[in-house]
Amino acid sequence: MYKGKRIAVVVTAYDEAAFVGRVIETIPDFVDRVYAVDDASPDGSWQVIQRVATRVNAESEVADQALTATDGGDERRVVPIRHAENRGYGGAVKTGYRRAVADDIDVVAVMNGDGQMDPTILDRIIDPVVTGEADYAKGNRLLHADDREDMSTFRFVGNAMLTGLSKFASGYWSLGDPQNGYTAISSETIERLELDEITDQYGFLNHLLTHLNVAGCRVADVPMSAIYGDEDSSIKYGPFIRFVSLLLLRSFYWRLKTRYVVRSFNPAVVYYAVGSLGLAGGLAGLVGSAVRAVRGDDAFAGGLSSFVATLLGLVSLGSAIRLDAEANEDLEVSCDENSQPSDGDARAPAYSME
Repeated sequence: MYKGKRIAVVVTAYDEAAFVGRVIETIPDFVDRVYAVDDASPDGSWQVIQRVATRVNAESEVADQALTATDGGDERRVVPIRHAENRGYGGAVKTGYRRAVADDIDVVAVMNGDGQMDPTILDRIIDPVVTGEADYAKGNRLLHADDREDMSTFRFVGNAMLTGLSKFASGYWSLGDPQNGYTAISSETIERLELDEITDQYGFLNHLLTHLNVAGCRVADVPMSAIYGDEDSSIKYGPFIRFVSLLLLRSFYWRLKTRYVVRSFNPAVVYYAVGSLGLAGGLAGLVGSAVRAVRGDDAFAGGLSSFVATLLGLVSLGSAIRLDAEANEDLEVSCDENSQPSDGDARAPAYSME
């Protein structure tokens, strides 16, 4: 228990045999249940999860720490779950979410099995949800320069680009680092979401934010440092970027249609449409005018009108973003990075990931 709430952690694993056992072992004692989900790993991840789970469960004081079993519930602290076939990162998270809801957990955190998420700050991640300030909380490694010291330039640039695209798609304009999987969510929020409508693939985190916005959920950004070790990413960046970019574009249109057309009208949707058309048409006109100028043809009038269209498109997009941000301002929660848990006994011990 943590501040009177039952806490669970979903540990996702795919080809993480070298790290997932240590992740499970270092989860703080205030966590009531750990759902270790192996997404049909071809390596020995499942065997490691089973071995560590058996040891941790044997060492746990079941009578004191386990939740009361209800309707076929499971009293083990660590519950190993294996997918018969690979479903993707989102599929593994959703499996854990569903089990946590079925077991009457209050707050569900997610930690990847690669050891990149510091267990000693788990209380900081879950606090906004535990206290009721937010429905969903996520880590952010981009807020402060010191936090991203270990992040390569390639990762930083890619993350920054996805952050910009995700702001448009999700409507959470002050949030960053959308690919950060260190998250916490309330069971009530899980039940409000249509999990089957959210992708199972690596774009799950971005897609989830859009669904949270449409559901009217408050989201908190929690500052944290980037941690990288010897693990290898299983992401193939070319297909990943293409898939997520298209996913975000579809999510953007779906959010605007659902929130600003179907449910209620917001002029932001008109400004977005006018801005997009004006910008696209204006830029195409400028390119055409440049080609005509190179050929020696008169391109002044066409170039001037294209410039005006481009300028109007930019102004319209700016107005759309302002209206969109104002409409979602109350869904964004600011976290004080220096805040400490009010219950000193609830803080996890200083675990080491070495």
